Amino acid sequence: MRKATRLFEIIQILQLAKKPVTAQTLAARMEVAQRSIYRDIAALQAMRVPIEGERGIGYILRPGFTLPPLMFTVEEKEAVVLALALLQRTGDGALKQAAQRVTSKIAATIPPPLRRALDAKAIHAWGSVALSPEGIELALVRQAIRDEQKIFIRYRDEKGSETERTIRPIALIYYSETANIVAWCELREALRNFRTERVAASAALPEFFRGDGDRLRKAWIAGWDINRPASRQTAPLSAG
Repeated sequence: MRKATRLFEIIQILQLAKKPVTAQTLAARMEVAQRSIYRDIAALQAMRVPIEGERGIGYILRPGFTLPPLMFTVEEKEAVVLALALLQRTGDGALKQAAQRVTSKIAATIPPPLRRALDAKAIHAWGSVALSPEGIELALVRQAIRDEQKIFIRYRDEKGSETERTIRPIALIYYSETANIVAWCELREALRNFRTERVAASAALPEFFRGDGDRLRKAWIAGWDINRPASRQTAPLSAG
């Protein structure tokens, strides 16, 4: 997490806190060393953010300090709440945690009437919750898509046969019960779908395909049935 993001996150946490928050708690939330939190607190205090407290006791944010508000209509707020609730049904643990952080940030910045509506939890997403895949972390896939980094996977087909692949991930599709990786498979030399629950093992490789991700995504999108006349529709992208 970058320092600027960390400083903003500290303010958000302290705004919502009902009691002093220790450096140890802040460090755990942001996955950094406590000494980084001490430096961050000192930096915020130097910027005249009214944080009080000390090491070993905890920190509080004096009342009256606010960040610029997010202005949401009721419908916009409901759209965000529903989207965050849907994220809770995926098997992506990192995105679930991110959804909780987003909810906290919204609660800290929207006006009191909308905050009460948010707290009311009147909108829910119902249905089965996808299990997290055991052989691959979805956060790793998303990072690899952003960085255009290759991934090694050991993949099982529907019959249980395993193959080892080097893939170039370009998209991640979330379904109600699973998630699929769309990637260029170097073994098959073609675009393929990989069901994440069939990945037995995985690892990011020190190899990249930078500058090629957009081209592969365009080729993938061009193959969607929705983009073709009915007379020219083809079968969906094959798996494995």
